Amino acid sequence: MKKLDISAWNRKHHFNHFNALADPYFGVTIPFDVSKAYKKSKDTGSSFFAIYLHDCMKAINAVENFKYRIIDDEVFECDVIHASSTILRADKTFGFSYINFSENFEEFNTNLLKEKQRIDESSELYPPVYGLDCIHCSALPWFSFTSQKEPFSGVKDSVPKLAFSKTYKENDSLLMNVGISANHALIDGYHVGQFAELFQKNLNLP
Repeated sequence: MKKLDISAWNRKHHFNHFNALADPYFGVTIPFDVSKAYKKSKDTGSSFFAIYLHDCMKAINAVENFKYRIIDDEVFECDVIHASSTILRADKTFGFSYINFSENFEEFNTNLLKEKQRIDESSELYPPVYGLDCIHCSALPWFSFTSQKEPFSGVKDSVPKLAFSKTYKENDSLLMNVGISANHALIDGYHVGQFAELFQKNLNLP
């Protein structure tokens, strides 16, 4: 993790403005075409969730601003961003995971399965290892949505938050809406656009 020199940052005025707000988060919901990713899951027998989450995390790690975090009003860039996703148990409660990221899908999927097993065998809400070098994300496969709101703790936060909707058909495509909430002190609409473009590109890979 490396510290940014805010005084020399071209976004220093934006950072100072939004960092002073009680709730500096903004949110958008974007539809993604997951037709090829879903077909890949069926063809390979892999989890659809694992495939699209991996595609998402590759995009997150490729956009620098999504790797920024605020600590004591200073900005740091994380080396790697991991996934902290909600994982459902058989009793319909959930636990927070901490899935170590890897560019290699098989390694990432192994990390995901280990976290799933840990949560299945535990009633704990939080993982034993936790940090700011992650995104918070939730899979909501029971319904589709066109907007969503994340809980606001009142504590200054800088971790991006994503929510994945139920898939739905539109013409010949399978779509999934993704809610994205980000701290405007670190991330602008331009950076969300960069992420969206890369995420869709990854989803389209054979």
